[in-house]
Amino acid sequence: MSTARDRVLAHLLEHSVRRGDFILKSGRTSSWFIDSKQTICAPEVMRDVATLLLERIPDDATAIGGLTMGADGASFITAGVASTLGRSLRAFSVRKEVKDHGAGGRIAGSLLTSDRVVITEDTVTRGTSLTEAARAVREFGAEVVLLLAVVDRGGTAREAARQEGWAFDALFSAPDLGFNYEGV
Repeated sequence: MSTARDRVLAHLLEHSVRRGDFILKSGRTSSWFIDSKQTICAPEVMRDVATLLLERIPDDATAIGGLTMGADGASFITAGVASTLGRSLRAFSVRKEVKDHGAGGRIAGSLLTSDRVVITEDTVTRGTSLTEAARAVREFGAEVVLLLAVVDRGGTAREAARQEGWAFDALFSAPDLGFNYEGV
């Protein structure tokens, strides 16, 4: 019987990894791309993804979120699965820009200034979305305790997090998927 990690890895390789010519967010070209939302949002492995994330989240963390859209799937399913296990994690999104109507601000969802927060993302290359979201949460007044990606394709997010004083972890790396890291 395969483990949650085995099932998610197999799903990533079959449904999320694409080979070809791609332009990354950084503007660089790559011979591979990963659309990990194809796995994170798939009902057959959704619970497995959340279980793997929960295994990495510190026991004293009280909220999970990150920059919309990359963090939304992972954040919301993880908070939902956590609640079925008797663990309370608030979930939220960080908007890409400040909302100037309604309640305003960059944070949408359930986040308190007293929260200990895990910032998540589906796939990171350089870690810019993770650190942008973490800075927004810090400016909001909550404490960032971990930056956590589903896939680290670049290998440089750990250093970007370290420079800000945050820990970084990822469920899978580019080498786990059979590729070299594609950093900066």
